[in-house]
Amino acid sequence: MRAQHALRGWAPFAAMAGAIAGAALQLQQAVLWPAGRYAALAVAASLALYAIWRTRRHGRMAVAAWLVLAALASAGLTGWRAVVYVGDALDPSLEGRDLQVTGVIAQMPQHDESGTRFRLDVESARWAGDAASEPPPPRVPRRIALGWYAEGTGLWGRGAEEAAAPPQAPRRPAALHAGERWRLTVRLKAPHGNLNPHGFDQELQLWEQGVQATGYVRTGARDAPPERLAATWRHPVERAREAVRDAVFERVTDRRLAGVIAALVTGDQGAIDRADWDVYRATGVAHLMAISGLHITMFAWLAALLVGALWRRSTRLMLRWPAQQAALVGGVALAGLYALFSGWGVPSQRTVWMLATVALLRIVGRRWPWPCVWLLACAVVVTVDPWALMQAGFWLSFVAVAALFATDAMAEAGQALTWRRRLARLAREQAVVTLALTPLTLLLFQQVSVVGLFANALAIPWVTLVVTPLAMLGALVPWAWDAAAWAVQGLSWWLQWLAALPFATVSTAAPPLWAAVGGVAGGVLLAMRLPWSVRVLGLPLLLPVVLWQAPRPPVGEFELLAADIGQGNAVLVRTATHSLLYDAGPRYSLESDAGHRVLVPLLRAGGERLDTVVLSHRDSDHTGGAPAVLAMQPQAALLSSIEAAHPAQTLRPAQRCIAGQRWVWDGVVFEVLHPRAADYDAPSVKPNTVSCVLRIGNGHAAVLLAGDIERAQEAALVARSAEGALRADLLLVPHHGSESSSSPALLDAVQPRLALMQAGYRNRFGHPAPPVREAYEARGTTVIDSPHCGAAQWSSRAPQAVRCERATQARYWHHRVP
Repeated sequence: MRAQHALRGWAPFAAMAGAIAGAALQLQQAVLWPAGRYAALAVAASLALYAIWRTRRHGRMAVAAWLVLAALASAGLTGWRAVVYVGDALDPSLEGRDLQVTGVIAQMPQHDESGTRFRLDVESARWAGDAASEPPPPRVPRRIALGWYAEGTGLWGRGAEEAAAPPQAPRRPAALHAGERWRLTVRLKAPHGNLNPHGFDQELQLWEQGVQATGYVRTGARDAPPERLAATWRHPVERAREAVRDAVFERVTDRRLAGVIAALVTGDQGAIDRADWDVYRATGVAHLMAISGLHITMFAWLAALLVGALWRRSTRLMLRWPAQQAALVGGVALAGLYALFSGWGVPSQRTVWMLATVALLRIVGRRWPWPCVWLLACAVVVTVDPWALMQAGFWLSFVAVAALFATDAMAEAGQALTWRRRLARLAREQAVVTLALTPLTLLLFQQVSVVGLFANALAIPWVTLVVTPLAMLGALVPWAWDAAAWAVQGLSWWLQWLAALPFATVSTAAPPLWAAVGGVAGGVLLAMRLPWSVRVLGLPLLLPVVLWQAPRPPVGEFELLAADIGQGNAVLVRTATHSLLYDAGPRYSLESDAGHRVLVPLLRAGGERLDTVVLSHRDSDHTGGAPAVLAMQPQAALLSSIEAAHPAQTLRPAQRCIAGQRWVWDGVVFEVLHPRAADYDAPSVKPNTVSCVLRIGNGHAAVLLAGDIERAQEAALVARSAEGALRADLLLVPHHGSESSSSPALLDAVQPRLALMQAGYRNRFGHPAPPVREAYEARGTTVIDSPHCGAAQWSSRAPQAVRCERATQARYWHHRVP
């Protein structure tokens, strides 16, 4: 009886843990089951839970049953929600077709040098142009993400036949505002992002945001012009956010300072300059520069103090409801409104639900141990948004709170403290969070700020108590934005100085999950109020995280990783002790390129130290990410065919690649086959014709990286090569599969087992061309392309196989290309 009484209170917490575990397990599914199976699972598990609750059993078996049945119910509910959501997905037959949609702009538009991006809530859709009367009308998802570009037909999506058509007269994007109803001619595609090891999952982000199609506005001369139909009453919060953001930029002349203020008031993270983001990440204060859980929590605390103080001034209100409870409700409600005004982002939603859960426990008089409160908050957040479990912010937030509770860092909360004790407490809390989150940060981002403790010591109170209040006050008194700009500028000088220190950040290879979990436990143990003889036991738990080295191929072997970077080339080659990057991918816009978005995180996760960067030729889809890569890898030599005046030459003087260059790393031979020295002197040299062609082999396996050479260069390369000298197990298909390359002569000389085509999904050039793909397949060559495969990994130890990221890390929210 005593044992059963002790276990009686554990059933609810077992159910909470089960709910979290069930959602986590369902998120590992690669393919969804039918909706009926999920519904049956959820209903059956819920009925079983109800039956156990009615029996009032509290033994070990009952607690275990609560855990398992709650997990099954949670998994069933999460899966059923996913199936319902997928039912509104874009029909693949609509991709690439012109549609005329009518809808309301659902969020404040984002502007950059290429045009305007916005979300549209679709009200109706029909076929565009000559197909307008074609039955039945198309069914379009309820929310789509669109770009309105100045180029006339967008940055992607043009087919080969359209690329060859006469250019159309471009039209500049019109002024768009949230809440307006527009009729637009658009071309849509399914959400499709890059998928790389340790990379950002854009498709999951769009899934959480409810976006089930992306596309662009058609504004060519042959398209119906976009038409503004009316201003509506819908999305008033977004209209207010847009008005405030635009007012900030009108008031503050320095756009970089204005971007920070706009981000703090409206949650528009895109307003912050990329260079500033780099400084904030290097100093560990990025969480302060956009509305996050810290801002929402601080706002709730201040709002609760204000509501409580006002409530106590009214005797009638005090008699109706205690001021403490009124303050809790008011603080959470006002924090919810603040989160709504900031865009209702996923981190803000998590914080609001967590605050509401804790406030509810206080109001009903429940005084649970902190692990139970923490677990309930996690369970509520996961129930509302199961996919939050896949987000780094979820784990950083909850691990930080757990570490503070576990180390008693908040034990003095509510006590009267001197200012020295308060400073000591703040320093201790920051040290605890730093120790606990460093291993997790290395797992998630492979980089941690060494100066973050010092940067946050000033930045947290400065941003929280000075910059953010001034930024918010500016919505009522515009001159406050001027003061906020001065405050941001002063903080920027301090952060830039810290970021410039040579030891500002430390990067390590991504540790395995077991090492990160042990590291978090070690950090918490070091910070706990225990004797130092016990605390030092946390040091061995930290060592695997700090000293972890990614496995490399043995001597005499080599590996290749073709990154998923969209329309362009970027291939990492690794031997036992050396690394080479062949091309650096495209530039997407002035603020975004493959280097920052894909290659730098990829190289950091692998702990790579590049010896050589090869830029095959000058085209931006091969050199766009080079500045970011070269800045991260200052020791890397640059080998390229780019001209002396190319901007990359100012970053690193390039050695010209010339046929005959040869070197050996760890028993692996690297040889440049093209261009010859005379090719550079030819009149009107096209960049493609002097692409650096690199062959890599070890005697029993070889790859050929062919850049963008065309048929004439292929013929010359075959003619001057000895019999069998070009043969390779894997061929990086020339020019992304364009019909201008991959001649029969080259294919016969190389005889590849595998043909790798790096091209963007539904790219505007139509790569790879169907006849080119068919030519490879007719010779028995297996064709691997980026849209179907994601990042592709190949090893000389298994030259007949390729490991595709989209296959090994498949999840049901990932797009499956037909």
